[in-house]
Amino acid sequence: MEKVRVRQRLDQHLSRKLVDPLQEAFPGTSHVSAAGLTNSPDDGLWEHARTYGFTILTKSEDFQILSIARGHPPKVIWLRTGDQRSADLLELPAGARSIIDEFDRDEDRSLLVLTR
Repeated sequence: MEKVRVRQRLDQHLSRKLVDPLQEAFPGTSHVSAAGLTNSPDDGLWEHARTYGFTILTKSEDFQILSIARGHPPKVIWLRTGDQRSADLLELPAGARSIIDEFDRDEDRSLLVLTR
């Protein structure tokens, strides 16, 4: 089976400190700040992710709403966790690798909600 390569773009609500630890499971992961999009409106980040083939990893409900309204690309992984330390947030996507791979292969789904 071909390994799925989910390239995630972390939004400004997630710490840049999560990028390096996520690289092993999700090569190509980066933060919006790496693209100069830290203060960009959601539409700007959405368009960037769509253009460059990123999946948006977010804690923001705004991207869930965009995903439902617009479909994909880009796909959105919404972390519904409340306030947590970065180390605790890291466990959620890293521990859901097989679920995320399946989501990435599914041509019909645009939103994946991960909860803790």
